Amino acid sequence: MRVFACPNCGAWVEFEDRVCLACDTELAYAPAIDDLLLAEGLDLCVFRDDIGCNWIADADPRSAQQCSSCRLTTRRPPVDDLAAWSQLTLTEYPKRRLVRQLNHLGLPVIRREGDSGLAFELRSPTESETVLTGHADGVITINLAEAGDARREEVRISLGEPYRTILGHLRHEIGHYYWLALVAGTPDLTRFRRLFGDDRQDYGDALDSHYGGADSESDAGAGGGDPADAPPHEDHISDYATMHPWEDFAESFAHYLHIADGLETAATVGVYIAGPSGVSAPLAGSITSSGAASIAELAMPEILARWHGFALGMNAMNRSMGEPDLYPFVITAAVAEKLDYVHTLVRGASGR
Repeated sequence: MRVFACPNCGAWVEFEDRVCLACDTELAYAPAIDDLLLAEGLDLCVFRDDIGCNWIADADPRSAQQCSSCRLTTRRPPVDDLAAWSQLTLTEYPKRRLVRQLNHLGLPVIRREGDSGLAFELRSPTESETVLTGHADGVITINLAEAGDARREEVRISLGEPYRTILGHLRHEIGHYYWLALVAGTPDLTRFRRLFGDDRQDYGDALDSHYGGADSESDAGAGGGDPADAPPHEDHISDYATMHPWEDFAESFAHYLHIADGLETAATVGVYIAGPSGVSAPLAGSITSSGAASIAELAMPEILARWHGFALGMNAMNRSMGEPDLYPFVITAAVAEKLDYVHTLVRGASGR
């Protein structure tokens, strides 16, 4: 994530901010230029007050004054369910980060019309209805209960994962969407199957085999897996990735987004780490720092070299605070090849 400055006083403001804490100026995010502007005089998203959306409204007359991110959400809890709307607010924050990153990387973000395109159903479970996080034909469903830290941590521990966040869920599920959009039915399937396996194997059988038929939130992939000091397989980034080629791709796609955003943030805030490999300047993304390279211009070995130094440094920092590793995963040669495949897809989709 790039660094933002208040357009009125120049103070540091965050991507999510609606108000500058230094001068009380109302702010609004304009996705077309990836910047925060003075909100006065702009058409603001209708959900600004309800869920804290700080984006400007989409110019499309069909938008009903929703922003381009909120328009992607096609199902929400009932408005009188205040607890669920609180969870919705906490989920829409990382969803806007996801949409911003997809735009930043030049990936197609096409709002669902009819049976094609992308949509999000952000739902809260009820006594009569279970909600499973997952993806189906372009529709991403998120169980809003996991917006609560206690519930998400309970699931993380039960599944033996070192990492589980709403942003991780979103990045994983969007990987399924881009598999359909960029891989399925294309010549890329040949290389995909060589790297990830045959996607034609039965998904239900793979699910039962992975979980032994147990009732679980198995479709809620979030970049999780066994701890880095005991990787489940040399060929996979996580234990969940071993279940089926689709999940392997979605996990790899999520980690690609983790790495791209992490390196962009490191560069824009001026973090430079001289790691064991001698990497001194982790830079990524089309960012505002002088001389910074676009991640599209870098080969995957260079990206991973920069990420390795950054991840080691941040893991060491977390340990100094008594916290778990920031990035508790091992990128093996096989995983690096899969990440390179994702990198090639992203570059091709963005025309770079």
